[in-house]
Amino acid sequence: MLDDGRGESANERADRNWNEILQEVRVTQTCTQILGGFLLAVAFQPRFTELDDIQLVLYLTLVSLAGASTLLGLSLVVVHRRFFGKRQKGRIVRVGNGLLMANLVVVALLIAGVTGLIFDFAVSRGAGLTALAAALLLSIVLWIFVPMGGVEEEAEPADEIGGERGSAGAR
Repeated sequence: MLDDGRGESANERADRNWNEILQEVRVTQTCTQILGGFLLAVAFQPRFTELDDIQLVLYLTLVSLAGASTLLGLSLVVVHRRFFGKRQKGRIVRVGNGLLMANLVVVALLIAGVTGLIFDFAVSRGAGLTALAAALLLSIVLWIFVPMGGVEEEAEPADEIGGERGSAGAR
């Protein structure tokens, strides 16, 4: 392991990386809970029957995404329980990082879809498609282009545990 100035062992780094993953998954869980609750409440509103076929398919897709996001978040717990006490924290961090990244994609799709559905229902199909596209584009800009911009910082050394530079599991 290259020295990054932290003076931590591989186990300490793995513990820190795992704690960072847990903090990040808490954000996605809160988002998923709020959106999942919203989607659940929508089905019991009198105007729910006014959804057209496209809106209903989108709604059911969004409910499925909310369920998938919840399962991805819970998978982190399963991975931890599966390898707990077996001196495999590095493996937990690597798998957890992958699950978290997948969950972030699902949550981004969920947010964009909910935004599109609301605009579609409240305004028009065109407004819904525009809102959906705008939310997806904003996700791409925030995830890809914003991190690339600004002042170049010195890259962290490759992490023996996470195996990647600059990933959630390597910081």
